[in-house]
Amino acid sequence: MSRISGPLLDRIDIQIEMATVSYRDLTLLRPVEETGAVRVRVGQAWERQRERYREHPRVLCNAEMDLSLLREHCRLGRTSQGLLRMAMERLRLSPRAYHRILRLARTIADLGGAREIAEEHVAEAVAYRVLDRGVG
Repeated sequence: MSRISGPLLDRIDIQIEMATVSYRDLTLLRPVEETGAVRVRVGQAWERQRERYREHPRVLCNAEMDLSLLREHCRLGRTSQGLLRMAMERLRLSPRAYHRILRLARTIADLGGAREIAEEHVAEAVAYRVLDRGVG
């Protein structure tokens, strides 16, 4: 990780560390979301995005939003703004990371079928930027 520059890392939308999975954890029978259900949810999210950007032929998905579209489609409520502000300050995130978090929160909301970005969507998006911490 030390060989990856901050500006390069900043361009990666989802950054998570994966812990080693033990044999015991692999053999536990836990309910998981079926692949077919995930496929349906992703398809619905893609459809929401297609509809949202139908008047913007150069934009196919949330990741391609420019700043004007971000302002239009990634409005945050007061608590969500506070959460993101705190994350920006504590984690010393860059402006690029801020915009990527907004895009990711919009996608998480789409996957959940939500019209608006809620605090939990922002929190999840921030959690996916763990490798950013201290970069910026």
